[in-house]
Amino acid sequence: MSSVLSGIKIAVLGGDDREVILIHELVKMGATVTVAGFPRDMVCHGALSVNTVEDACKEAEVIIMPLPGTNSEGVIRAVYAEEPLVLTYAALQMLPAHALVIIGSARSYLKEWCKKLNLSLLEIAEIDEIAIPNSIPTAEGALQIAMMESRITIHGSKSCVIGFGRVGITLARCLKALGADVSVVARKPGQLARAHEMGCRRVEFKQLKEIMKESELVFNTVPAPVLTAECLKHANPNVVIIDLAAQPGGTDFEAANYYGIKAILAPGLPGKVAPVTSGKILAEVIPRLIVEEMSRLGQPLFLD
Repeated sequence: MSSVLSGIKIAVLGGDDREVILIHELVKMGATVTVAGFPRDMVCHGALSVNTVEDACKEAEVIIMPLPGTNSEGVIRAVYAEEPLVLTYAALQMLPAHALVIIGSARSYLKEWCKKLNLSLLEIAEIDEIAIPNSIPTAEGALQIAMMESRITIHGSKSCVIGFGRVGITLARCLKALGADVSVVARKPGQLARAHEMGCRRVEFKQLKEIMKESELVFNTVPAPVLTAECLKHANPNVVIIDLAAQPGGTDFEAANYYGIKAILAPGLPGKVAPVTSGKILAEVIPRLIVEEMSRLGQPLFLD
């Protein structure tokens, strides 16, 4: 058993099956782990299960929240919690100065709280070590939804990928491998050049209305209003839209309903379609990030 995190007190707040795997790895690495948001029978031997965020934060040097983070009221995503798990300023006040707060993406109030309390905030959703591997279950989950919700095969379909970041690239590659006719909508010339190199049709955002007229499957990865009512007005009435962006997505779902277009909001697919794989990604990366951050703060630790 590795003891690289021996003596480090870690609180894991909420999450899903991914965090179950992460908790097990943290315990194996010697950390003292307290967990809130899971029934006791889901928590591995060696970790302590408590009922509240405040109880979990007592004396913790590191707190870990799930990639989806919290909502605007501070409720932490915790799929197994019997009661809402709420992050409060009072709970963070229990942490020592320079304690490490790890979350996917932090809302503005959490950033402000951490600054006031002199806590180290680490947002990990956009770290390549996590985001790139997670693009694989996201793409596979999107394809699964497409197969279930459409009446055509992906092979031969006119598919459109909006946004060409980590998820967009992986998704376009998978669609091409399945024989789809893929169009990529992107802003940056470099992204469009890469799409062309992959054998995809290049589309600028000003051409989005036109491409929607012929697209049968549309996958949006842009967390901004791109599929507007005006754009959907011109869409193929039989199109299936799968919006992978963080809530509320980039689609006007009210307009889609008005025009009779099937549009599905599907954020957070890694934890839903492949929690074991996604949990292993977190278990591999987060301990290393803790070690690096502790070392930066003057507490040298070294991975085995």
